[in-house]
Amino acid sequence: MRNQKMYEADDKMISLIRDNYDLLQMLGSFGISLGFGDKTVKETCEDNHVDTYTFLAVVNFTINGYSDAENDEQLSVPTLMHYLQASHAYYLDFQLPFIRRELEDSLNLDDSLGQLILRFYDAYAQEIRRHMQYEQKTLFPYVQSLIDGRPTADYSIETFSKHHGAADKKLRELKLLIIKYLPSDGLHNNKLTATLHDIYDNEEWLHQHAMVEDHIFVPAIRRLEQMVKQNDITRNISDMVFKNNEQDAISDREKDVIVALVQGMSNKEIADHLCISVNTVITHRRNIARKLQIHSPAGLTIYAIVNGLIDISSIKL
Repeated sequence: MRNQKMYEADDKMISLIRDNYDLLQMLGSFGISLGFGDKTVKETCEDNHVDTYTFLAVVNFTINGYSDAENDEQLSVPTLMHYLQASHAYYLDFQLPFIRRELEDSLNLDDSLGQLILRFYDAYAQEIRRHMQYEQKTLFPYVQSLIDGRPTADYSIETFSKHHGAADKKLRELKLLIIKYLPSDGLHNNKLTATLHDIYDNEEWLHQHAMVEDHIFVPAIRRLEQMVKQNDITRNISDMVFKNNEQDAISDREKDVIVALVQGMSNKEIADHLCISVNTVITHRRNIARKLQIHSPAGLTIYAIVNGLIDISSIKL
C-alpha cells in the first residue's frame, strides 16, 4: 500500500526515512550523506548541493506513483542525471556483486542445479549491465549535449524510449529456480532464503529506477529538447527582436531581477537576494515588462539566454 503523504521542503528529512526506509539508498544516489540530524529536507539538500524540488519530485513519485513531469518546468535535468548515474554505479558496482557473493555462499556449487542458478544470475547481471552501460555511453552524453546547448543531431530521447525495456525475464526464471531449489541442510536454506529476499528487494528497486526514468527523466528531456530547439530557432531570427536597443534600456539592477525571475525566485526571495524591498522588486518587474513587452517566464528566459545574462545549463527544466 502506498504512503499517500506528499512530502515538502519544510518536512524533517528524518521523517522521510522513518516513514519510508527504502529511501535510504536514494539518498546516496543524490549525494546526500547521513548525519543530517533534525534538518529539513530543504536544509539537507542545500547542504549537499542537491536541488530540493527535484529531490522531492523523485521521492514523492517513488512513494505515491504520481508525476506531472511532462508539464513541470522546475525539474533540474542535471540533478536527475546525476541521480541516475549514481544509481547505476550503486547497482553495478555494489549490488550485483553483493548478491552474487550471497548466492555463491548459499548454493552448493558442486551440484549442477547450483551451478545453473549461478549461470542464470550471471546472464541476468550481464543484461542489466549492458542496459545501464548503454545509458552511460549514449543517453547521458546526449543529455549533457542538450544542457550545453549543442544537441547531437542523430539521437533523441524517443530513440532511448524505444529501447528501454525491463530486463526481468531472466530474473523471474532465477527466482523460480531458487524457490524450487531445496538445500540439503538448514544452514543453506536460511542463507538461500535471505538471498532470495535481497533479490526481491532489488527487483523492486530496479522497477522504481525504471519508473523514474520513464515518468520523470524522459519527459524532462523531451522538454529540454523542445527548449533547445526553440532556442536555436530564436537565435536565428531574434537578433532584430532582442538585440536592437532593448538591452541598453535595461538597467543593471533590472538585469539582476530578470536573472532572479528566470531562476524561479519569488518577489520576496528576489528582495532578500538583492537587499531591496518587495515594492522595489514589483516596480522593477513593471519596468521590465514595459520596456521589453515580455510578460511570460518563458519569454524572459529566452531574452536572458539570447542577451548573455544566463547560460542555458543553469536553467531548471
